[in-house]
Amino acid sequence: MAEKVFTATGRRKTSVARVSLKPGKGRITINAKSLQEYFGRETARMIVLQPFDVTQTSGNFDIDVNVAGGGNSGQAGAIRHGITRALMQINPEFRSPLKKAGFVRGTHAQSSEKSTDATRRENVPNTQSAKFCFPIPAGRLC
Repeated sequence: MAEKVFTATGRRKTSVARVSLKPGKGRITINAKSLQEYFGRETARMIVLQPFDVTQTSGNFDIDVNVAGGGNSGQAGAIRHGITRALMQINPEFRSPLKKAGFVRGTHAQSSEKSTDATRRENVPNTQSAKFCFPIPAGRLC
């Protein structure tokens, strides 16, 4: 019988990670590279492994990840979010500790672009509208 594979998608900023968890010995593969090869910074590696520390399941699952978009920090956060969602599929009781640690909800922190029209409106002084007024017979403007 084939092993059960749990898949989930994690998102952070502009990064998206597709995570597959299956019972194993703790092997982690990210875009066909090991965790140490893919993330040079110890901080990013620590972020990826946080859900296993919270649920005390380190080394119990093999992880395959396909991640794209954003930078290193966003990708690490997206992978953490995907691992969290997959762990909750494996055991719904993991939801409470993962939620308390703040891993359950994907962050929507993303800066939006400002429209050029809004920028132009902010830079226009209020008195400019008086230029387009026509004289009223009583001698007043507008």
